[in-house]
Amino acid sequence: MLSQSPSLFGWSISEPRPAGIESFFERYTASVTYYGSSKTALRDGLAGLVDPGGNVLLPAYLPDAVVEPFHELGLEARYYRLEEHLAPDLVDVERRIDEETAAIMSVNYFGFPQPGLREFTALVDEYDCYHIDDNAHAPLSVDNGTLLGTRGDIGVTSLWKLLPIPNGAVLYCNDDAVAEAFEPSSLAGIDDQFRLADYRFICKSLLTDLLDRNATVRQSVDDFVAGQSAGSTGPHARYENGKGSMSKLSAYVVDDADPISIRSTRRDNYRAWRRIFDGRPNADVLYESLPPGICPQVFPIRTSAPQQLRDELEACGVGGAHTWPRLPGVIRDNPTYDVATRLAREIVVLPVHQDLDSSSIDAVGERLEW
Repeated sequence: MLSQSPSLFGWSISEPRPAGIESFFERYTASVTYYGSSKTALRDGLAGLVDPGGNVLLPAYLPDAVVEPFHELGLEARYYRLEEHLAPDLVDVERRIDEETAAIMSVNYFGFPQPGLREFTALVDEYDCYHIDDNAHAPLSVDNGTLLGTRGDIGVTSLWKLLPIPNGAVLYCNDDAVAEAFEPSSLAGIDDQFRLADYRFICKSLLTDLLDRNATVRQSVDDFVAGQSAGSTGPHARYENGKGSMSKLSAYVVDDADPISIRSTRRDNYRAWRRIFDGRPNADVLYESLPPGICPQVFPIRTSAPQQLRDELEACGVGGAHTWPRLPGVIRDNPTYDVATRLAREIVVLPVHQDLDSSSIDAVGERLEW
């Protein structure tokens, strides 16, 4: 089955490992601080720059918990509209800026550069606000020689969305004044020992691999988990639960990872999905081109019949295809953000992770009747 969860195993924990992703980062920036989650990293990065009572602008097309670090800092989160192609609606952005606006966020969706960034950056500079470069989806994406996440005053990226690890994120302080104001909290850095959560994650990974080989048992367990998670915790609880340093297990896997190989494999898998969906009348590929240096997080496709597509993919052995994201209620219930709600309803993301082989994706295309 094609799924979203790559295998953790393929190395011995007792063996010394060469430097991996950290050395890749160091080619592009001198400012790398590890955290357990990008939201915690964002909170620390902003803490020395803003005062309670201000506001931050962010795009409406984002998961519901992204606002939590702003709320913790006493900031109002204001959402701005997007264009259909994911570029900021600059008229709406400017309309929402006032004297209390401390920062404005851009987002590199699905591993690709934010469209319209030049005009966006000019507007942010004009109003003397901090620019947050949200790069949660694209730790290894490089655009014209610049690592995504390093084009704002501060940036964040999520390593656990790239690798099979329990947590992991990076904070970039890309401006000298920002770096000087930065005071890392006790949540910064890497844990100095393996914790129970690390061993639980390993056991869960082993169980997932086992269940993937037994569809009947897997379905029973999935049904049980779905029942247990009904009424799952809200965005604030998820934010609090994610606080912590990067685990030692995560750091070990990060050190072992080969960024060039990972990016190459994900690009091959992205192209395989594109071959399948190019020219199909009932679905639109969001990104027709795959520029050099881009490491896609997923293959996003837009359709007016997302559930039908997911059902057909599931029948072909593709697990984990889903719509994205889980929007905040204030967005879902507000017609002002009609573009964001349509995007969240119609965009389905497909796996491209490095444990997949492009030939297995090609085989899906031969069976898919979409």
